[in-house]
Amino acid sequence: MNLTRMNDSPERIVVLRALQLGDTLCGVPAFRALRGAFPHAHIALVGLPWASALTERLAGWVDELIEFPGYPGMPERPLRPASLSTFFDKMVDRRWDLALQLHGNGLHSNGFVAQLGATRSAGSYLPGTWRPGPAYTPYRDDLPEVLRPLAVLRELGIPADDQRKEFPLLARDVAELAAHPLASRLHADYVCLHPGARDPRRRWPAEGFAAVGDRLADAGLVVALTGTEEERQLTAAVRGAMRAEPMDLSGALSLGGLAALLSGARLVVTNDTGVSHMADALAVPSVTIFLASDPDRWAPLDRDRHAAIGAAHSSNPDATHCCLGDACPRETVRPEPVDVDEVVRAASRQLERWWSNAA
Repeated sequence: MNLTRMNDSPERIVVLRALQLGDTLCGVPAFRALRGAFPHAHIALVGLPWASALTERLAGWVDELIEFPGYPGMPERPLRPASLSTFFDKMVDRRWDLALQLHGNGLHSNGFVAQLGATRSAGSYLPGTWRPGPAYTPYRDDLPEVLRPLAVLRELGIPADDQRKEFPLLARDVAELAAHPLASRLHADYVCLHPGARDPRRRWPAEGFAAVGDRLADAGLVVALTGTEEERQLTAAVRGAMRAEPMDLSGALSLGGLAALLSGARLVVTNDTGVSHMADALAVPSVTIFLASDPDRWAPLDRDRHAAIGAAHSSNPDATHCCLGDACPRETVRPEPVDVDEVVRAASRQLERWWSNAA
């Protein structure tokens, strides 16, 4: 199916990508390409409730967020069977021209998309499993995550070569950060350390972040700790293990406020989690530590601006059968520890490479 050659271009498009922050940011290039191909279409994203904070920033590409209701086999949201049939009835009534499954390999998500009642649908499927129609193509397990949704669009004849992530800042983001009690310390050069991650296996020990933080503080940089409200205990552990006095902003900023903080940092040091993708979207140099996930899949494509520390996970044939975009339980934990000196060297290279002429 080549959509760009059809006389009846879709006017109502619904896209499934009901994932967390990093995975959704990896889908931004696909949203942008879809809008470029169909500038007058109404494009709705079926996503998780948190994504309202992102879709308002992507208003040029996404017109509407429809909250994902949960679905059997898809753990991104608890399933409420009583409401599912009502959800699908409402979606069918909207008479979508095109439904796109950009959520993953389709093992469960293709069944969800098939019940949206669209005239046409497309996406990925695992060879050997059911696919809703001929426009579904084999899942590309060999690609970085940001390229997988783009590959689906290219199969439909949609130009999809721009790989840039984006997270547009709003005026209120900057104002929120400026109003924070610790904002006065941000006038100095600062770095952000993000010791959390949704998947506990992806968290480098707090002592490692503390050691890196002290080394960066010794170099004259202010250290800012970031995290969610649920990660306050983790950032407190980093703070308690440091000799220097960092700023702890965990749980203190909205997603937009966090983006404003990251945008002014000299460097972001983080686990493989959504903050890594935010740094990429904001073009802020970063060092990402990989423990239980594959950098070939999840690291930002620009390896000059964004350093990846940690080897790729070992081969695991079951990994291709996971439909999760985030925290895949079948990704193999890397047994070797990441060394503090290795992270510090990478941080020093990034600081020297990108900021040596900034003054």
